Amino acid sequence: MGDWHSKQIDVVFKELNSRSEGLDSSEARARLQRYGFNELREEEKVSPISILLRQFTSILMVILIAATVVSALIGEVVDALAILAILIASAFLGFFQEYRAERALETLKKMLSPTITVLRDGKEVEVPSKELVPGDVMILEAGDKIPADGRLIAVSNLQVDESALTGESTPIEKKLEALPPSTYVADRANMVFSGTIVTYGRGKAIVTETGMSTEFGKIARDVLAIRKEETPLERRMAHVGRWLGILCLSVCFLVVGFGVVREYLLEGGVGFGFLLEMVLFGVALAVAAVPEALPAIVTGALAISMREMAKNRALVRRMPAVETLGCVTVICSDKTGTLTKGEMTVREVYLPDKTIHVTGVGYEPVGSLLHDGEAAKDERISLLSDAAILCNDAKLEFQNGSWRVVGDPTEGALLTLAVKAGRGVEEVRAKHPRLGEVPFSSERKMMTTIHTALEGVVAYVKGAPELVLSKCSQIHRDGGVSSMSEAEREEVLRVNERMAERALRVLAFAYRPLNGSKINGEVKAEQVERNLIFLGLVGMIDPPRPEAVEAVKTAHRVGMKTVMITGDHKLTAIAVAKEMGIFKEGDLALTGDELENMSDEEFEAQVEKVTVYARVSPIHKLKIVNAWKKKGEVVAVTGDGVNDAPAIKTADVGIAMGITGTEVTKEASDVVLTDDNFATIIKAVEKGRWIYDNIKKYLTYLLQCNLIEILVIGGGVLLGLPLPLLPAQILWVNLTTDGLPALALGVSPADPDIMERPPRNPKESIFTREVKAMLTAIPTILSPILLSAFVKDLAVSLEEARTTLFLIFVFFELVVALNCRSLIHSVFKAHPHRFLWLSTIISAALTLCVLDLPSVRDAFGVTTPTSSDIVLAAILSSAPLALLEILKLGVRREKGKTCPIGQVWWG
Repeated sequence: MGDWHSKQIDVVFKELNSRSEGLDSSEARARLQRYGFNELREEEKVSPISILLRQFTSILMVILIAATVVSALIGEVVDALAILAILIASAFLGFFQEYRAERALETLKKMLSPTITVLRDGKEVEVPSKELVPGDVMILEAGDKIPADGRLIAVSNLQVDESALTGESTPIEKKLEALPPSTYVADRANMVFSGTIVTYGRGKAIVTETGMSTEFGKIARDVLAIRKEETPLERRMAHVGRWLGILCLSVCFLVVGFGVVREYLLEGGVGFGFLLEMVLFGVALAVAAVPEALPAIVTGALAISMREMAKNRALVRRMPAVETLGCVTVICSDKTGTLTKGEMTVREVYLPDKTIHVTGVGYEPVGSLLHDGEAAKDERISLLSDAAILCNDAKLEFQNGSWRVVGDPTEGALLTLAVKAGRGVEEVRAKHPRLGEVPFSSERKMMTTIHTALEGVVAYVKGAPELVLSKCSQIHRDGGVSSMSEAEREEVLRVNERMAERALRVLAFAYRPLNGSKINGEVKAEQVERNLIFLGLVGMIDPPRPEAVEAVKTAHRVGMKTVMITGDHKLTAIAVAKEMGIFKEGDLALTGDELENMSDEEFEAQVEKVTVYARVSPIHKLKIVNAWKKKGEVVAVTGDGVNDAPAIKTADVGIAMGITGTEVTKEASDVVLTDDNFATIIKAVEKGRWIYDNIKKYLTYLLQCNLIEILVIGGGVLLGLPLPLLPAQILWVNLTTDGLPALALGVSPADPDIMERPPRNPKESIFTREVKAMLTAIPTILSPILLSAFVKDLAVSLEEARTTLFLIFVFFELVVALNCRSLIHSVFKAHPHRFLWLSTIISAALTLCVLDLPSVRDAFGVTTPTSSDIVLAAILSSAPLALLEILKLGVRREKGKTCPIGQVWWG
């Protein structure tokens, strides 16, 4: 029927054809047949076979498959087997990483509560949650995870944590009164929702929706309808694949065309044998132009990065998402649990005439109480701490390596404060047993407990400051207890307002000795909640994580904008955002209502100024993400609640929380943070930039070398010279350069300034200006020199000329590999790492073995090089070193002028 929150309870029972005693068992079974199980439909799982086949679908892999077939057809069996081995290794490495990520994610899943207590046949019974049906009456108690949506029909101080659904960081006090139909989900205080948790009190609710019809399910349905776009890396690799395809075909047609034309002009005709020979040579040269190991390098680098990120508590579900993180320009982050600890923390204590600051974050009882920068010393601290322990129903426990609260988060924060003040919770409670209580209620907004004490009996009170103050007639100052004046009362209220303006949740504490009073049976509020002694105020908030504050600074420094999106109230959101450096002077903050009243065009004009969004719905989050994407930004979205899932799936990189994250959110994400920490995202961004840099280095290196091979060998054929290198020699050069040195570049350490650069343009081609300069200058300048060296030695012998050129190619390409450790920094600053040095030495040593062993030398068609050959190879091999250093210097100067943080980046 919908709009259950706007209907009176009797109307709800009537429309659901139910009653306060619950359904009959037979009726429950019939409804289960009609409505189906109370379960969410998950996204269809990708089979292992599908994951494996997906590895072969890129354009580059298709080109290499074709290269394998062609190599085999022209008799280059060794080359064909080498390419095939690389293809298979790349595919299985990619499959293994993605499959392992999916299996690892299974261990993070937190399913809905398996059972729930309901009324059936007028009796309380426990049934599997999946068998709940509309009309069932649920019995709710503290700790229950609610498995379906329901309209409340009875409450007793009921509070529910709805952060998984709405993003609201504090538990919601539940009521029974009907609400207007237009009330947002986050404000429907008379409803309970699937996936939320009862933190305090008791209640009953009639089930109104189950499965995919719940608020949780509606969002899950929206998520299933969203299709994931290609990542920037996938688009770039497709671009590279098309470019290489064009290059291969061009080389093949050019060589064959020129060869046929030349033969026709010189011989007056073209024989079939010559034509076949030219076609086979053109195809072989085209295959040699393909950097066969590129898929393996890309996959291997991504796999290594995935493993490193997993060690740093970021589980990557889709391999290309690793690189996408590196070009993120906007991070839209959830507040509660991501930017903040997700745990209420006391930040400030006010004692009359004294303000005490409290350090530490979360429920871990580690921190200090400071006054004017020094340890606070005041007997009232112990008294207030005892009040916080005794007027409290929560428990503070250490489980699985972390501190957690059983009960209300606010009361948990008070216990943590008391332990920081040096009080033992169990010791104080054992010493002062509870004799009676007046429970907290949303109407009274106060809680009172009565305990034995040395001087008799004492009542401790905590609650809303205005209400507690109204019942106080005395005040406990440093010098003792005295009557409270009106000026003192107003001063306390002013302090309360100042704390509230900073978005602190404020509680007041008071006490009253009940000497001579007899506590028999039920305690009435009017008996004890009068003539109280005001003790102090306690201000608490869910504070920013210290490491997240530093991470936000890093993000801003490198040009990434951080935006906070939360279900919390605007004042709280702005206060936390200011403390984190997200919200600054001139920035805007919008609520969901304000966003709702703006057209898409109006909002897109303002989106770059807004850094805080409060009280927003899932559709609002989608609107925010889409507005940034229309601006051409690469957007990462973080979150844990089901309300975050649609935006997470729509984003370029969706990041879910592994600890507090809901099932739907994890399924929609690309990355799962196993520590729920914003700072981990910045570490992941660094890994993403590192991956992209290394792919770029590898590609630049290989294409430089392959282009020179094409120009020298193809040029020699077109000039009518003998083949400068034989197929076996070409294969060896490719193996020594496409092999270990290329792999070493793929795992090179990051450039020293990698987190000082601004994000790259997401539309930027991998063939940037510096890459194009290197791919143009090096082959253009050096190819004629190498061809000239070959021609010079032809005067001695063809074998001698091929030997010299073979030697030059190997050592020349190894020098280029050392210099490609960085495409920007000098080789003297970005030193080649140990693996790169080792790989070049091994490749050089293997080549010398080829030239030294007679049987191998004969198979390769080379001779023993003379001393002049070695000197010439050494001189020509050093030429690219000087040329690349000159090109890098020009790149650094240009970047330093155009980069907005050039002085930081380039120095």
